[in-house]
Amino acid sequence: MGKKITTLLGGLRRHFRLVLTGVAVTGLAYAVGFFWFLNKIPDTSSPPPPQTDAIVVLTGGAERIETALQLLSSGNGKRLLISGVHPGVTRDALKDLVSADTTLFDCCVDVDWRAESTIGNAAEAAAWADTNGFQSLTVVTSAYHLPRALQELTHAMPEVTLTGYPVFHDAVRLDEWWLYQGTTRLLISEYSKFLLTVVRLGGLEEA
Repeated sequence: MGKKITTLLGGLRRHFRLVLTGVAVTGLAYAVGFFWFLNKIPDTSSPPPPQTDAIVVLTGGAERIETALQLLSSGNGKRLLISGVHPGVTRDALKDLVSADTTLFDCCVDVDWRAESTIGNAAEAAAWADTNGFQSLTVVTSAYHLPRALQELTHAMPEVTLTGYPVFHDAVRLDEWWLYQGTTRLLISEYSKFLLTVVRLGGLEEA
């Protein structure tokens, strides 16, 4: 009886060590991947405005829309799609959110009220680009969201050249993220979503 108990305990210890090893390896891989992901996020220096056929901005704050309108006003694209607008928000309400030249809404801005997620943004942007014959797009969204957004949009329209244009927010401290709990939680959450996106798409897209 004692020998059986000893054998059982030995087996449990081996199983426990295997579980601990698996957890440690998974945790290490997650941590290494997290720092790789941080390196994919644009730094806080503003990149030169790209020149593309058109611009798509993924909603998530007035700053994103403001930035996209400034690019459009500067001639960095012929047309702008604002994707993922809440169905209850009208074009006039969008104009009230920004201080940029709102006359552009009358000639050069399309609004997508259907998309409810980044996946939806990608589908709507792909359909819009196809309808208008655009071969290159500037993608405007928050810097931390850009890696995942480019994965989704590249998968949805692999034939279109995409250039990311990051928007930086004062409340998101990317330069010293480890000192700010809110930014740290946001980045970990976004990294987890990025991993799920890569798994769902079957691998990394060449964004």
